[in-house]
Amino acid sequence: MDGMGAALRGVRRRAEQSPPSRERFIDLLRGISILAVVLGHWLVTVVGYDEGGELTGRSALPDLPWAHPLTWVVQVMPVFFFVGGYANAVSLAAERRRGGNATEWLVNRSGRLIRPTTALVLIMAGGALVARLFDADPVRVRLVVWFASIPLWFLVAYLVVVVLTPAMYALHRRYGPAVPVALVGLVAVGDLARLFGEPFWANGNFLFGWLAIHQMGFAWRDGQLAARARVVLPLLLGGFGALLLLTLVGPYPVSMINVPGERLHNMSPPSLALLAVAAVQLGVALLVRNRVERWLRHSRAWMAVVAVNAVILTIFLWHSSAAILLTAALHFAGVLPTPSVGSGAWFAWRVPWLIMLILVLALLVAIFGRIEVRGVRGRDRRPSGISLGLVRAASRPVPRLALVVAGFAGVTLGMLGNSLLPSTSPTLFGWPTPALIAYLSGAAALRFLRAIPLGTSSCRYKPTVGS
Repeated sequence: MDGMGAALRGVRRRAEQSPPSRERFIDLLRGISILAVVLGHWLVTVVGYDEGGELTGRSALPDLPWAHPLTWVVQVMPVFFFVGGYANAVSLAAERRRGGNATEWLVNRSGRLIRPTTALVLIMAGGALVARLFDADPVRVRLVVWFASIPLWFLVAYLVVVVLTPAMYALHRRYGPAVPVALVGLVAVGDLARLFGEPFWANGNFLFGWLAIHQMGFAWRDGQLAARARVVLPLLLGGFGALLLLTLVGPYPVSMINVPGERLHNMSPPSLALLAVAAVQLGVALLVRNRVERWLRHSRAWMAVVAVNAVILTIFLWHSSAAILLTAALHFAGVLPTPSVGSGAWFAWRVPWLIMLILVLALLVAIFGRIEVRGVRGRDRRPSGISLGLVRAASRPVPRLALVVAGFAGVTLGMLGNSLLPSTSPTLFGWPTPALIAYLSGAAALRFLRAIPLGTSSCRYKPTVGS
């Protein structure tokens, strides 16, 4: 109880200390986008048994075609990247006002993004190794790890966008709306490649699509997106009109969440149809922006927004694990319902299913959320046993930048390698070993940089045993 009381006091303190200049609506959008993704994944997942009595999981969307238009509302990952553009522009500008640079901004951002992710990776790898030591089926172990690591697929794209933020923000300051227009054009080229049977050339859309949305966050932050008819109406009408043409007349599927068997997917990689949805969502956000901002400044709801955002990445990272743990518990207890998708019993089961998932996730957040909170408060402890020569090199601008890029590259490639490995390919740690090594090496490099400030000299840095 004391821990919970301290947490509540901390949330209240952070809420009360929010500066007047802070745009609270952005924090609300971030929370809504992640919570919508979590609830969407939970609701659309079908858990059952195959002919051999083994647990299986799949999407309910192939059985619910009437629900495909609803994905235009619940597919809110574009909102997350849009909010990310705003937040990254704000924090980058703040870093430069403090006398820092893009390298130091990336070092600081890595603490918030990678520390909570590393906890999940280590738990998955350690759990997989223990399971293998107890002679668990290696294919089953890999499948569990694959499901638990589904959130990392989206984080791969976001980390790449974060690394590119300083350069993309510079392009935004110079060329303005021409940058997202050019990126949308590149997405269109990738879509054409897919339509003509060359899907390889559409892989760039994983980057171009999210960057286009991220750039609009820059525009919001710089005051170029006002809640005026000349801005809102083109986004709403143009986006919705394009969406109807692309999906009802054109070749794009209606669902904005991937449906197995479709010729094209709107989400992986992002398509023009998904960008049309993003335009509509941005228009709606601009339409309600001022009213919601005033409400948040005079409402206790702001405390809830602060509380959710303090552990938002933890919520996102562990929501698949919560579903795995609950499913396993119900399975071993012999009480896991498996009603037919779309039946009355299936819809009725969604309510207790969500309630139990929320409780399991709340427990996981209580355990692992403090890692994310600590990632915001300051630098890591200085490592011991590190040579002074390495410390000096890591405190100089050029080697420091190279190590930052290498660190983010290792983390990103590690997660990408895991995502690309088939879900039934057995490995010792549940992850492909080279990918796990790349991830942990990158994470270690970034942790080292967070502990070594820029410009540290040999006389200022004195490693101690056990520090």
